[in-house]
Amino acid sequence: MLARRGLGRVGRPGLLGTMARTAVVAGTATAVAGGVQRHQQSRQEDAPQADQTAQLQQLAEMRSQGLLDEAEFAAAKAKLLGL
Repeated sequence: MLARRGLGRVGRPGLLGTMARTAVVAGTATAVAGGVQRHQQSRQEDAPQADQTAQLQQLAEMRSQGLLDEAEFAAAKAKLLGL
């Protein structure tokens, strides 16, 4: 049986292999961290909008129940929306 002779080292990678692997790991970590940061930022931006929507729905329910008249509803809505 003929023995195959490899072109590179057997065992631990050389200096270039270690540098390449480190670059790939660092690049992947940077990409993942950036993705997580963008995801968290978008969730933080969505939270006040969802809260505002819930408050508008509550005002509409109060109006439909007769607890607020049209003028009170319009004033509260304008205040909530910052108009």
